[in-house]
Amino acid sequence: MPEHLWGMTLLPTQVDDSLASAVAQATAGDEVAFARIVRAHHTDMTRVCFVICGDVDLADEAVGAAWPIVWRKLGSLRDPNRLRPWLVSVAANEARQLLRRQRRRSVVELSVAESLNPTAGDPSGRTDDLDLANALARLDPEDRTLLALRYVAGFDSSELARATGRSASGTRARLGRLLARLRTELDDD
Repeated sequence: MPEHLWGMTLLPTQVDDSLASAVAQATAGDEVAFARIVRAHHTDMTRVCFVICGDVDLADEAVGAAWPIVWRKLGSLRDPNRLRPWLVSVAANEARQLLRRQRRRSVVELSVAESLNPTAGDPSGRTDDLDLANALARLDPEDRTLLALRYVAGFDSSELARATGRSASGTRARLGRLLARLRTELDDD
């Protein structure tokens, strides 16, 4: 998977004062403040959407569709400390909807150009990444969303429960089953 999207750099859980101020200003219609919010969260939203969609272009499209929704509904956010989970959830929902509309499941393949490029390194070293990407692509978008929210966005079980509409214990159990399924599938390869 592209390293710039799969990396696990996470934003802090608490919103700093300047970002809380940006939320208040953006809610009042300040476009510059909204741009600061976009700059702070766009990359993590794209990472989550990439895991859900399995495609960089679709992930970008989902995040692009999420921002106008965020702009319209920012006033409904009661707690600025909930900004990050809310943004990621909006983007994840857009990614799932986009997949439903596209009815598209893709398998990640090595491109011929990358394989022939002598500076790209040995493509056989990427087989684990490709195996994981293909295993994720075979999952339901809802399952990929759960994995992305947990392991890319860093949601805890209570945030996952809120984002998925399930109980925290039910969410943990579902996540455990998903991980067991992925381990089995990856060990079989």
